[in-house]
Amino acid sequence: MRVTPIRTDRVTAGAVTLEALTDAWLPDLPDSAVVAVASKIVSLCENRLVTSDEASKLDLIARESDLYLTAPNDYGFHFTITRGTLIPAAGIDQSNVGGGYLLWPKDPQASADALRRHLDERFGQHVGVVITDSTCTPLRRGTIGVCLAHSGFRAVNDYVGTPDLFGRTLTVSSSNVAAGIAAAAVVAMGEGTEQTPLCVVEDLPFVEFQRRDPTPTELAALVIPPAEDLFAPFLGAVQWQTGAGGAAPVSVSPDDPAPRP
Repeated sequence: MRVTPIRTDRVTAGAVTLEALTDAWLPDLPDSAVVAVASKIVSLCENRLVTSDEASKLDLIARESDLYLTAPNDYGFHFTITRGTLIPAAGIDQSNVGGGYLLWPKDPQASADALRRHLDERFGQHVGVVITDSTCTPLRRGTIGVCLAHSGFRAVNDYVGTPDLFGRTLTVSSSNVAAGIAAAAVVAMGEGTEQTPLCVVEDLPFVEFQRRDPTPTELAALVIPPAEDLFAPFLGAVQWQTGAGGAAPVSVSPDDPAPRP
């Protein structure tokens, strides 16, 4: 796998479309490559900026999330479940924005599909897209990249039912390809003043490309019901408040059945 971050001009809210941005900074593209785009850039292209005079951050969190915690943690972050992702503050960001609050893209999956179709038409070859953000993981310092949406390739390689090296049948093993590509891209993009919100990821023998958008069935398969989630005991141990986000609220209850082994 080869990961190449792309430096661009500084992007301001509403100044350019995502298609125009990629046209300007991706003059060519290898066949069977994935273009990673920072969600912040997608949001800026969609002009998802809200001034601090329009709403408070907690109001925006309640509006954008599916579920949220009203009490902040020691770092001042409110945890949320937004579009099936556990993320601080519903992904609302203030860094590298220039003032105000930048919301997540309105519909990350639609944005990923639209960009994939644009790049497919432009280059006439297999191309994938991932929209990325960064988050933190329990018991580890620092951030890691996550995938908010993907298009143009199979997101998960499933090993269930196949034997391991010693013939033992695997029962739950699968590899989240989209998440792995997002993590590699985000660490190459950086978190500060690098100004590299695009990344081309190539040499991907483990990726099965598809010259189409993911189907609703494929997207639904990416989401684990809370009752089957390994982290169900933790998700169900807090008092979630229901937000007004665009996605359907996720039901998390400590009374749900135990997760699968």
